[in-house]
Amino acid sequence: MKTSGLLDQLLKSGQDLLQKQQSGMGGKPGGGGLSDLLSGVGGGSLGKALSGSGNSALAAGAMGLLLGNRKMRKMGGKAVTYGGLAALGVLAYKAYSNWQAQQGGTQQQTPQTIDRLPPAEVEVHSEGILKALVAAAKADGHVDAKERQLIEEQIGALADDPELLRWLDTELNKPLDPAEVARAATTPEMAAEMYIASVLMVDEEHFMERAYLEELARQLKLPLALKSELETQVRSLSAGV
Repeated sequence: MKTSGLLDQLLKSGQDLLQKQQSGMGGKPGGGGLSDLLSGVGGGSLGKALSGSGNSALAAGAMGLLLGNRKMRKMGGKAVTYGGLAALGVLAYKAYSNWQAQQGGTQQQTPQTIDRLPPAEVEVHSEGILKALVAAAKADGHVDAKERQLIEEQIGALADDPELLRWLDTELNKPLDPAEVARAATTPEMAAEMYIASVLMVDEEHFMERAYLEELARQLKLPLALKSELETQVRSLSAGV
């Protein structure tokens, strides 16, 4: 099962959704945010792993269903600062590096975020991030049986991978459990990436979604300072949208 190509398309589709919304409102297509952050990024192993990804209309449809109508209406904010999988890795790297610097000490290891990993490890991280993204989409309770079917149909047209579709069906139908989601994180950097994906997906003004985020951070065992840095990085991108 390969999740990185699908995940990359879903994340990138947020900017397509923003551009369509802004065009409808007479605004300019959105630059900045992760698009600017990604300048010159995406080569190497991850760039090769994601080569050939496409079909943005299907991806945007699937992401729109995952977000739901209420969050779609609020897409002028952080919900559409997505810029692809490599961008998410860059964002996690910046946050993790800043947090390490705050801790002091002379021997700090370079964070091994998804944008810096070989292909096999990219897939491990991708599966965890996609798991977190789907769970966060369910946090407000809007994904009912009908919407699950529509999401599966959209992604089925996007990804010709029966094993991936069976996995997605399981993830969409299982009860929301932050502890179970957090167990997918095998490294601190992966935990940071999964949390960023979750923050990008939720409406923090919604009580249920904020409560889910708080419990997920606890289950991921994120230090408070790192959690704060991850959220700060996402908010800084929102300001650039």
